[in-house]
Amino acid sequence: MSDLMIEHLKLFHRSQARIERKLDDLTARVSSLESGHAVLVGHMGHIEMTLAGQQVALDKINNRLDRIELRLSLAEEA
Repeated sequence: MSDLMIEHLKLFHRSQARIERKLDDLTARVSSLESGHAVLVGHMGHIEMTLAGQQVALDKINNRLDRIELRLSLAEEA
């Protein structure tokens, strides 16, 4: 009877060890995904800053164009 219990305990131990290895692998994979996500968020922040800068530049150009049209009497009347 005790030999049967020992064999079952060994089987449970091997199963537990296999589950722990899989858990370690999944933990490493999730960590890698989180790192990649952080990099992407950083890149998106940079892109948003670049787009905001371009919008400011376009607004300035638009304002200058409006003033030039007014000066040359080219502006359409509203």
